[in-house]
Amino acid sequence: MRILVVEDQRKLARLLHRGLREESYAVEVAYDGEEGAFRAISGVFDLIILDIMLPKKDGFQVLRELRESGITSRVLLLTARDSVSDRVRGLDFGADDYLVKPFAFEELLARVRALLRRDASSDPVSLRAGDLVLDLKQRTVTRAGRRLSLTAREFAVLACLLRHTDEVVTRTRLAEQVWDENFDPFSNVIEVTVYHVREKVDRGFSPPLIHTIRGVGYSLKRPDIAAE
Repeated sequence: MRILVVEDQRKLARLLHRGLREESYAVEVAYDGEEGAFRAISGVFDLIILDIMLPKKDGFQVLRELRESGITSRVLLLTARDSVSDRVRGLDFGADDYLVKPFAFEELLARVRALLRRDASSDPVSLRAGDLVLDLKQRTVTRAGRRLSLTAREFAVLACLLRHTDEVVTRTRLAEQVWDENFDPFSNVIEVTVYHVREKVDRGFSPPLIHTIRGVGYSLKRPDIAAE
C-alpha cells in the first residue's frame, strides 16, 4: 500500500515516515501544499495523510484540487484546530477522516487501517497458495501449519507475490508497492529481500513456491503449477 504524507513539520513528517514504513507501507513525503498536490496528482496512492496548515497551499486547497482532478485516494486530514467548522469544511471538500494534533501514533495507525479497509472491503482477510497462508489482519504467515517469522518488509514482499499468484511480479512493481521514493534502483535490496523470503517460505517444504523469472522478476506459483 502506498501512502503520501503532506506535512510541513519536518520532525512529525519524519516520525510518520519511519513509523509507517515499519508497518510495511511504501511512504512518500511532501513538505508544502504545492508539492503535495503535485505528488498526489502525478502519482498513485492508496491513502493521503494531509495537514491543513501548510505553506504555499493549505490542506483545504490541496484537497479541493485533488477531488476536482478526479483523485479518489482516501484522505486523512491532520490539524491542530479542533473546531466543528474545520471538520465540516474538510469533510465537505472530500476528506474521509479527520485527526486532531497532538495524536498518538497508534490512533493514526488504526485510522489508516480503517480507511484502507474501505478500499479493500472485497479483499480477503488472508492470502494463500496451497499450505502457505498469510493472514493480513493478524500479520502472520504459516506454511504447513508452521509459523514463519518474517520482517515487515519481507511480509510486504510476500503479500505482493501472493496477491499476484501465478503472475510475474516485476522488480519495478515490487519497488513501487513495497518501497518508496528513496529506493535506490541500482541496489540489490529487492534480490536480497526475496532471497530471505524464499529461504523462510520454501526451505524444508515441498514444492518450492517462489521462482525467479530471469531478467524480469519473480513469481509465486500455486503448488499444482510449481510441482510441474
